Amino acid sequence: MVDQGAAHAGGDRQADRTALSPPADWPARPDPILALNQLGTFDWDLDTGLMHMDARAHEVFDIGQDEYDDHPETLASRVPSAEGQRLDAIVAQALKDGSENYGTYFRVRRRDGSLLWTHTQGYIRRDETGRPRRIIGVVRDATQELSDTRVRMLRDAETRRLTSVVEGATAALSYARTVDDVIDVLKDNEGLTRLGAASLVMGLVEGGRIHLVAEGAPGAYVPGTRFTRIDEPYPMSEVVRTLSPLFIETRDEFAESYPILWPHIRHLQVTSAVYLPLIAQARPIGALGLLYRDKIGFTAEDRNLLVALASGIAQNLARAMLYEQDKDLAQGLQQAMLPRSIPAVPGMDTAVRYRSAKRGRDIGGDWYDLIQLPGGLIGAVIGDVQGHDTHAASVMGQLRIVLRAYAAEGHTPATVMARASVFLHELDTDRFATCLYAQVDPTTGVVQFVRAGHIDPLIRRIDGTARRVPVEGGLPLGLSAEFGRMEYPVTTVELDAGYTLLMCTDGLVEEPGADLDDGMRRLSRQIWAGPLDLGDLADRLCEAVEDREGVDDVALLLLRRRLSDAPRSGGRLKEHVAPNDPDALAGARHMIRAAVRAWGAGERADEIELVADELITNALMHTDGAAVVTLRVLSAADRRLRVEVEDTSSALPRRREAGDSGVSGRGLLLVDRLADVWGVEPRGSGKCVWCEFIVPERD
Repeated sequence: MVDQGAAHAGGDRQADRTALSPPADWPARPDPILALNQLGTFDWDLDTGLMHMDARAHEVFDIGQDEYDDHPETLASRVPSAEGQRLDAIVAQALKDGSENYGTYFRVRRRDGSLLWTHTQGYIRRDETGRPRRIIGVVRDATQELSDTRVRMLRDAETRRLTSVVEGATAALSYARTVDDVIDVLKDNEGLTRLGAASLVMGLVEGGRIHLVAEGAPGAYVPGTRFTRIDEPYPMSEVVRTLSPLFIETRDEFAESYPILWPHIRHLQVTSAVYLPLIAQARPIGALGLLYRDKIGFTAEDRNLLVALASGIAQNLARAMLYEQDKDLAQGLQQAMLPRSIPAVPGMDTAVRYRSAKRGRDIGGDWYDLIQLPGGLIGAVIGDVQGHDTHAASVMGQLRIVLRAYAAEGHTPATVMARASVFLHELDTDRFATCLYAQVDPTTGVVQFVRAGHIDPLIRRIDGTARRVPVEGGLPLGLSAEFGRMEYPVTTVELDAGYTLLMCTDGLVEEPGADLDDGMRRLSRQIWAGPLDLGDLADRLCEAVEDREGVDDVALLLLRRRLSDAPRSGGRLKEHVAPNDPDALAGARHMIRAAVRAWGAGERADEIELVADELITNALMHTDGAAVVTLRVLSAADRRLRVEVEDTSSALPRRREAGDSGVSGRGLLLVDRLADVWGVEPRGSGKCVWCEFIVPERD
């Protein structure tokens, strides 16, 4: 009886006792009728949580008086967890909806592990506010009371419930794509645990051994069983050998049949277990074990359901294993097609990444490459072959090798792209490919782009901001040759020291339902917010697409000119010389003369002026357009003055002998004799003839 305090007095106390309490001598002196009917009694104080039981109630629960401490939680060892949850739900509902009593049947597990039917009836005592304060009631052994019909009805209901669980698990397994997915479905609260199993173990047959891939509840792993032979004395080994299910119905049977295993799992309080062979295409692929704590024996219905479930698990598991094998094969093929290593580029930092879409065999033809070219130049390639299968990866490998060969031969970027398109068109395939090719001069930072249907590159400045580089493009590789449109315009930009060039495939920027321009803007923000280290930046960009649905493969290539190693410009001048404009030509000559002396060319000033004048004159004489002359000072291992003359003709200059009486033909010979190094680069619709002179260091 609960003390109500000073708020209750006199008649209030009497009323409280009448409302809340049974007779003062209950249950210490129960009605003889209770004893005659073998009814145990209990008195549950809801305020303190203590529940007193008489001797007969102790007998019903098969628990000694010295073992029970008036706390209902102590009875958990006697009431199976599923039964306890159902009983708690019935009591909670009665307390909530204002009921005066409740009653239900439930099972009790006795000391020997057997399960007996029990019935309880509780009467709820509430105070004047309707708040429940006590439950008094009776409990009795109802095993004999329940007729065969009643037991059959309960068993049928349980069978229907288990059937529903099996069907639900089978449906969930149909969506499992990997072995881990299968294990997750089986261990999920809506999976096999609703069958009453406390935990599960699963092993896969690999090379004559069983590999344990699911080890059950925490603390259930048995040392030395990660890999076991099929001929060892373990339950999973036995079912794999015999291809027959194994039902272990009692603790004693488990201990006697498997004396090596039992000591390691005795603490799990296992009362029974079932081990099922997982058979697919008439061969064992693994074994599944279910361990029970509240179950003794298996009915015919239990056995049929579990065998049927094992069949469904085996089929889905075989499909998941095939999926993983296909994925490993496809990824291995694609990795073999990609370059194993990237060459070191003097004066530049590089980073490459490839991330495959997680779709099993459905891999793409994305690739990257970095090629060492004649003259110290570097070719950077990023591309994507149409399709997501092993054929796309195969075509990618062939196209990568061919493009690398064309570039290494020293062809111009436009020629490399055109020849690669012809190769793909003549290949026995219906695939096309997009590609972005960049020829990079690490010394000057000049980058020449050609684009075949690919997305534009981005450049990240030293301050972290990024801009998209619009590159005029042609048709994808294969299509340009098919339609006879082989023009690939060249776009030239200058990559300053400390700047980073980013080239990628569309998987990094595309997102279902989003515009490509939005993706490029998002990528620009990610580059701006990313780390300075190229490797960390590449990892961060790839991780950003992990959570996006429907993401394609991603190939990524980053190039950065080092601030410490890049030549530093000590000056730069640029002059435009129009054709048939003597004043412009005179002005250019004056600019060159003033610049080379102001920049300290020393004794080489006359040589530089002579060569620059020759290059400008050749450009004006042999082309129909203007000439653009650029002078700059480069400081690296040695100090150099560089002269560049651009024109609008794509025809390359030829060095030839002029003869004794010839008045022309000596221009390139003069350049070759006076300059320390010179060369020709395609620039857009024209070319650039350049030369460099080593000049003295200035104080």
